[in-house]
Amino acid sequence: MSPAVSLSISHLSLCKSQDFSKDTHLPKSTFRDNPCHKTPLDIKLSKRKLMSSTALGLIGRGLSMAQPAKAAEPGSPSESTSSRLSYSRFLQYLNEGAVRKVDLFENGTVAIAEVYNPTLERIQRVKVQLPGLPQELLRKMKEKNVDFAAYPMDFNWGLALLDFLANFGFPLLLLGSLFLSSSSSTNTPGGPNLPFGLGRSKAKFEMEPNTGVTFDDVAGVDEAKQDFQEIVQFLKTPEKFKAVGAKIPKGVLLVGPPGTGKTLLARAIAGEAGVPFFSLSGSEFIEMFVGVGASRVRDLFNKAKANSPCLVFIDEIDAVGRQRGTGIGGGNDEREQTLNQLLTEMDGFSGNSGVIVIAATNRPEILDSALLRPGRFDRQVSVGLPDIRGREQILKVHSNNKKLDKDVSLGVIATRTPGFSGADLANLMNEAAILAGRRGKDKITVKEIDDSIDRIVAGMEGTKMTDGKSKILVAYHEIGHAVCATLTPGHDPVQKVTLIPRGQARGLTWFLPGEDPELISKQQLFARIVGGLGGRAAEEVIFGESEITTGAAGDLQQITQIAKQMVTRFGMSEIGPWALTDPAIQSSDVVLRMLARNNMSEKLAADIDASVRNIIGSAYEVAKNHIRNNREAIDKLVEVLLEKETITGDEFRAILSEFTDTAMEKPDRTPILEMISV
Repeated sequence: MSPAVSLSISHLSLCKSQDFSKDTHLPKSTFRDNPCHKTPLDIKLSKRKLMSSTALGLIGRGLSMAQPAKAAEPGSPSESTSSRLSYSRFLQYLNEGAVRKVDLFENGTVAIAEVYNPTLERIQRVKVQLPGLPQELLRKMKEKNVDFAAYPMDFNWGLALLDFLANFGFPLLLLGSLFLSSSSSTNTPGGPNLPFGLGRSKAKFEMEPNTGVTFDDVAGVDEAKQDFQEIVQFLKTPEKFKAVGAKIPKGVLLVGPPGTGKTLLARAIAGEAGVPFFSLSGSEFIEMFVGVGASRVRDLFNKAKANSPCLVFIDEIDAVGRQRGTGIGGGNDEREQTLNQLLTEMDGFSGNSGVIVIAATNRPEILDSALLRPGRFDRQVSVGLPDIRGREQILKVHSNNKKLDKDVSLGVIATRTPGFSGADLANLMNEAAILAGRRGKDKITVKEIDDSIDRIVAGMEGTKMTDGKSKILVAYHEIGHAVCATLTPGHDPVQKVTLIPRGQARGLTWFLPGEDPELISKQQLFARIVGGLGGRAAEEVIFGESEITTGAAGDLQQITQIAKQMVTRFGMSEIGPWALTDPAIQSSDVVLRMLARNNMSEKLAADIDASVRNIIGSAYEVAKNHIRNNREAIDKLVEVLLEKETITGDEFRAILSEFTDTAMEKPDRTPILEMISV
């Protein structure tokens, strides 16, 4: 019988004759791996595994015996052993002198020990996981004359390479990409030497601009259109201007409030000129890294010079062209370097022949003076709010693709929308079209136009008020505005009075301007104060001083502002024609207002307060007199307003004319004509 077979039989006979669960000298793992605790099928499979493993073990030992150089070395820790042994059990065997030999691996953390088992009467090889290699263990093994040896770990080059790549692969890849991008930027003609293209311009480039906008699509800014048409003619036929020694402007600065059509003009000139066109915003120059903005300016003008003659449009140039050295805590190095580079490129030592820069801003007062001088921006074109004729032209442009009812008059809409910009008018027509579609109409009627104007000016329509004291009080308040304004010479006529809430207002009184308020007389300003105080006057006269409400808070703010401007800016008081405030204090820039000093004396400040109080007090007395003298007409108007909730200006004047003749008279415009003639 072979040794493997005899060994397996001895194991089986041992299982029948002995109970290992009572043996305290064997580890618990022995019971888990013992064939005595398995089923007959497991025992059969265990026989086969035991025979194969024993045979392989004998063959392996035979091979090791054939190699004298490694006869003394044991197998690796991964070699199959009879069992695992806990560290505490291993120490117990060591104290009993049952440990014959110990081989240490993996820096002393794994031990393969030969332990004599008195129960089996043979030596077992066990694997022990050590907590490092304590000196006490070495001392005990020396005392017990245990043969022990330590073996170095096998170095695996594959695993080491994988660990290296895992730790340093991504940094090396990042550095390599930075190097490649830097090299590609350097090789680009005129390109900035910055990684990831940070120094490249972000301008949108069109070799043949197709903006879809021409000068026919721009209305209400005839003066600006004329300037740009000259530039287009210079680009198309430069010889006509060069024959008389004219030079093309290097830069054109568009100045005006938001929504007046500055960007639209730039798109129109790009579509008309037919030359390469670069467009970007001033904020696209600025980055968190110092020097990037200047590099982008260089890259932009290098590309523009390569495609000259061309146009460069910089929108919101105040983002990069702000005055240098201003601001709390000093200036901004990145922005100032960018501005310096822009100044150099526009009119530096080499110049920028063939490149026309068009810029737009609504804050020209904060731009650097070096940027505004002739030679850089030769022209400053003011694009202001359109007048009544310009508004009508703009409405025609934005109503070309819309179906309007025959009763809709663009001239009336232009009259009702003073102070509207081109963007506001475009939004007005779009809102009217949306309302018409929502209401199921195939055309835009006057109703949609009126509702759209109300929504843009005052806000969305709110929930209607229920009948009660608040509704009556609001009705008297609004009728008070309308009556006092109508009976005061110089005020605009009433357009409508409504009790339908919009925005924060519980009721509204609308006025229709007779003409654009470019020049306003003292009489008109005083009439506006009287009309603004008409609501508070109606509350006090009709309901009593104890019943006045907070509804006049907005009115009081408006009339106080008008009165202060009459005294301090327009010289319309007994103090005299003085400008009593510093322009820096009136500026919209926060920094300038903080740095400005008010040199006004205490006596002058007291006189200003007294003058403002006198103007408002006189206007309030006029308003209260209008309410007292027309109480019957006011009661009738309130009755109609409560019933209909909205009355038009014609209905209002028709009812008021039954009680007074002043209501049907046209507003006196003579002071305005005298003011213009003077």
